[in-house]
Amino acid sequence: MTREVKLTKDGFERVQKALEAEQTRLLEATRILQEQMESSDDYDDTGLEDAKREKLAIEERIDQLEETLARAVIIEAPDKGKTVTLGSVVQLKEEKTGKEMEVMLVSGAEASIYGGNVRKVSDDSPLGKLLEGKKKGDVFVVDLDTRQLKYKVLSIAAK
Repeated sequence: MTREVKLTKDGFERVQKALEAEQTRLLEATRILQEQMESSDDYDDTGLEDAKREKLAIEERIDQLEETLARAVIIEAPDKGKTVTLGSVVQLKEEKTGKEMEVMLVSGAEASIYGGNVRKVSDDSPLGKLLEGKKKGDVFVVDLDTRQLKYKVLSIAAK
């Protein structure tokens, strides 16, 4: 049984755009590889091997993106910002420094896709694991390898 991948609507669209971009890159990489093969006198040519590796890497990325989309379940908007859930945009304040940051709690698959204007935090990350289920005003500590960070939830909004 395949495991579903929870994505926000925006995240799903970004994965689709990333897939389209990779498919365009694949066409270009294939063209370059064909040119390299036609002009190469020696099959040990470094340029030819580089082109083959690049094409293979793009194909693997396309496979990953297609699998993500095939398993994707678009999550509904969070519950009016009462508690932090996938898709919530959260304003946090780091207690020691007073520094504020805005993050969006997303699945790991969505966190790996760049885009948007809000920093994405995976629900699998140390911060994401602790953030889920928090309410406005809650304070929590994230244990990292080298230090601890104490955060306060200032606000929660739906994207």
